[in-house]
Amino acid sequence: MASMSTEKATSSLSFFSTPQWKYDVFLSFRGEDTLYSFKDHLYDALKQKDIFTFKDNGKLETGKSISPERLKAIEESRFVIVIFSKNYASSTRCLDELAKVTRCMKETGMTILPIFYNVDPSNVREQTGTFAKAFVEHEEHFKENIEKVQTWRAALREVANLDGWHLQNE
Repeated sequence: MASMSTEKATSSLSFFSTPQWKYDVFLSFRGEDTLYSFKDHLYDALKQKDIFTFKDNGKLETGKSISPERLKAIEESRFVIVIFSKNYASSTRCLDELAKVTRCMKETGMTILPIFYNVDPSNVREQTGTFAKAFVEHEEHFKENIEKVQTWRAALREVANLDGWHLQNE
């Protein structure tokens, strides 16, 4: 009798500890680089396969931080596809989003799938080229909060070191 109670308690416990995903996929992208091109084709392909995907229109107001809706959507997604592009690191919103994604990966086991769209993966990993230029500006702008910049750098390195896809379209 005791083993039945233990089995029932264990199955109930695992039911409550299993995350319930609202979205199959969350798309993270820099709007100006991918808005009406690759990202839209990817979204349409996922939709055709009945993969429920969160994406916004990519037209966020300049100077605005990441919305609570986007943060919640990240938490409620099973997979995140990060589309790294040449101007990805120039967006503090993209970097905040990426930092959130890496925290979720560690906390919930979320799977991150990086795509390097018209950018060399080593530029992302080593933060060279346009990524270096973006971080010079971030370090100047965030002098009083350099930890934030270090968090962004670490998140970029971590995700860029994951297996992903390198797509050259230019």
